[in-house]
Formats: sequence, structure tokens, C-alpha cells
Amino acid sequence: MTTTPNGSVTFSIDGTNRSTKLPVHKGTLGPDVVDIRKLYADLGVFTFDPGYGETASCESTITYIDGDEGVLLYRGYPIEQLAEHSDFIEVCYLLMNGELPSAAQLKDFKKGVTYHTMVHEQIRRFFDGFRRDAHPMAVMCGVVGALAAFYHDNLDINDPEQRRIAAFRLIAKVPTIAAMAYKYSLGQPFVYPRNDLDYAANFLYMLNAVPAEPYQVSPVLAKAMDRILVLHADHEQNASTSTVRLAGSTGANPFACIAAGIAALWGPAHGGANEAVLKMLGEIGHAKNIPSFIEKVKDKNSNVKLMGFGHRVYKNFDPRAKIMQKTCHEVLGELGITDEPLLDLAMELERIAIHDDYFVSRKLYPNVDFYSGIILKAMGIPTSMFTVIFAVARTVGWVSQWKEMIEDPSQRIGRPRQIYTGAPRRDYVPAAQRG
Repeated sequence: MTTTPNGSVTFSIDGTNRSTKLPVHKGTLGPDVVDIRKLYADLGVFTFDPGYGETASCESTITYIDGDEGVLLYRGYPIEQLAEHSDFIEVCYLLMNGELPSAAQLKDFKKGVTYHTMVHEQIRRFFDGFRRDAHPMAVMCGVVGALAAFYHDNLDINDPEQRRIAAFRLIAKVPTIAAMAYKYSLGQPFVYPRNDLDYAANFLYMLNAVPAEPYQVSPVLAKAMDRILVLHADHEQNASTSTVRLAGSTGANPFACIAAGIAALWGPAHGGANEAVLKMLGEIGHAKNIPSFIEKVKDKNSNVKLMGFGHRVYKNFDPRAKIMQKTCHEVLGELGITDEPLLDLAMELERIAIHDDYFVSRKLYPNVDFYSGIILKAMGIPTSMFTVIFAVARTVGWVSQWKEMIEDPSQRIGRPRQIYTGAPRRDYVPAAQRG
């Protein structure tokens, strides 16, 4: 570790005379960390932490979360400030390089991303191999992973320049691939990127434009999409980011690692949460059904969950949710939506839940997924694309985390331990002799 130990803890096993001192390290922010790497060597035991909720798997300088206080920092900058004053491309530079860019650096970075927005024309043929009704995330996993077959000249992960080019390619091409997956599901022709548009506007253009008529991107909707991308760009060592790091620890190429992250993100407990929110709203059906739904949520035997509320990390209000709430009302105003049953239902559910002692006492406040789902629904984006948009945003976080891992001299292949609870050693018996 790069930090110097500022103390130690003594670890002993009851009933034995075995004990050891383990160093304690302090990060810039957050709780102290006990370094247990010599625990097995000294005492012959491992720690047990299902889900790694109490274990630091790496040392990182990228993102910091304080779940109790509702704090999210990118490279030290509060997410509220970045969402209000910055844009996604500048945030990409920040996450990848550690500092905000100068005007000249930002110009060069935008040029680098823009230069790589198109995909190889042969990639178009990949889509013909998918069923028309294939889930876009299934398409994303396949096509993003296949990029390694087109850019095998830049797969040396030990070369900083090749890492840089691979990063540009991923950040630039994932929105293009995402839009192609969407167009394929609609049976519409693919729309090529436009280099005169900014990142979020270009993404909306590729999603919505058709050759038959001109399409003008709404500045309000482009800003909303940009904020969604900023808010989802990185989130510390979550399931998909940890997957990217674990895959990357083997020396796998970056395209394979990001495809692994997309696969992990697909789960409803992770990136699919905003899709689950709209599914829940559809099942509730009408505001008059909310009280009975709330009672089912409170019933431990019902298995009914209130989706879009609470968070694995945030034990207070999700700081991203406040920004999304504001953006939600801006989008609804821009689109002139005043009578949308599903959106009205969501607003009423929010109002009831945040004033219900059951949820307030458990700190189950609306999270970013609750509002982002409503926004995307209002913008006409189908629920099957919600997680895809999450993947577009998170690609820069995955790339930044992968890059940091590769450049960490203490990096080693990931290899979690286990508690074996199966059968003890036993000898094979031929089938004829088995009773």
C-alpha cells in the first residue's frame, strides 16, 4: 500500500497462544483499514466476508462514497458540483487523469473521443446474427467483447499509449454500439454519429434520428442525458466495477473486461434497478392501489419490494437522487407532460413513501434509479434500454478503474478464498459396489 501504517490491531485466536499484529492504514477519507494480508501466514486462518461488504479489495484514488452522510466524490469533487457545472466529457477526463483539464487539454480530449465514435463497418454484420427481439444488453455484451477482434493491434496492456487508445475507443464507441442495438430492435436503419454534436446530444441523435426527416436534439433533453451520464460515470467498487477489475487482473484485454462489466451490470439488483422501478409501477397500476402495495412491502412474508428506494451503500439520501429529481421536473416541463398516468403514479408513490415512518425510520429514500427511470420513460426510451444507457455512462468509470489497476505495482490476480463445507475426503467406489 502507498500509505504508511498509523497503528496496529492485535488478532488472537481464543484457546491458543497464537496472535499477531496487523497494520492499520488510513486513507484520505473514510474509515481506517486493517491490512490482513499476513493473517494466513501468521495464524493459518482467513477472513470470511460474503459479498466483500467489509473488505477493501484495492487501493484507489478515483471515487469516494460516504454512505452515512450521502456523499459522492469524483477525484475529490462533489457530484453535485460536477452535475451542475461540468459535462460528461470533462468528467471523463477527470476520472481518467485525476485532475480537471485546462481548456487546451479538454479540446484535445474531445477530439480524441470524437475521432473514434464510428465503428468498423463490418461490425454492422454482427447484428444480423441476433434475433430482432434480443435484449439490447445481450447485444452489448457480444459486440463490445468482439471489439478486441478489430483492434488487436492495441491490446498490449503494458503499453501506456495502447491503453490510452483503447480507452478512447471504448468511451467513443460504446454509445454508437448502444444506439445500433436500439435501432436494430426497432427495425430501423443505423444512424452514424455526428462529430458536430457533443457527447450526450450525439447519443440522443443516434437513438432517435431517421433518414426520412431531420431530427433536432432538444438542449434540455441533451442536458438531462448528460447529467444521467455524469451521475452514473463511476461508483467506487460496485459489482460491475469489481468484475472489470477481477477480469483485468488476469491480464485480459480491456474490451473483454468491459464486456464482463456490462454482463455484471445487467443484473436487476445492479444496473437493472431503474427498469425494475417501471415494472413495479406497472404492477401497481393506479394511485388508488398504492396503500395496499405499501402494506405488502411492509409484510415480511409477501416478498414484495419497493424498487428505487434505499441503497446498498447510501444509508441516507442518495446525493445523485436530488439532482435527478430536479432534472426529472425539467424534462417533464420541456416535454409538456402533465397527464402521464405512470409518471403521476411515481410522484404519488414518492410522496407517500418519504412521509411514511416505516420507510423514513429505515432510511429508504428514493435513489437515483427511481428518478432516472421516470426521465428515460418520459423521453420515450424503452425500459429494455435503461441498463444500456447505464453501461454507456459507466464505461468511463470501468476504463479508469481498469487503467488504475494495471498501473498499480502491487496488483496481483484476484483469487478470493472460501470456507469449504462439502464432503470430507472419501475414496471412489465402483458403481457395482455402491449400495
